[in-house]
Amino acid sequence: MIVLKETDILASDAKTVAKVFQDLLAVEDAIDRDKEHFYVMHIAARNTVKLVELVSIGSVDAAIVHPRETFRRAVMAGSVSIIIAHNHPSADVTPSEQDIALTRRLFDAGQILGIQLLDHIIFSQNSYCSMKGEGRW
Repeated sequence: MIVLKETDILASDAKTVAKVFQDLLAVEDAIDRDKEHFYVMHIAARNTVKLVELVSIGSVDAAIVHPRETFRRAVMAGSVSIIIAHNHPSADVTPSEQDIALTRRLFDAGQILGIQLLDHIIFSQNSYCSMKGEGRW
């Protein structure tokens, strides 16, 4: 589901990108905010945000994510690169081992497709972690 389209947002730094995801989650009702949401931000050639898509809504501690769904719209839309993000309802934005393994898997899939994975942002209402910024993959 496309949740943001035709923006003039520049994906210039992790803080700006995390704020986009935090704002999108903030419009959800309280019950849905307590579930993990997995988003894909599609980036155009000049680092502008083409669109943001909600790929999966999970439970309080997991969301099902597969490379096929992660890159499907990116291939169709001709995205140059993507940034993935998901929230941690617990508010602890420390990446889990599953988060790190997923990031590596999606990075590898992007390499095969020629669509670069720029970052994986894990966020809560008030904080975020840039996995690339912390050298987590």
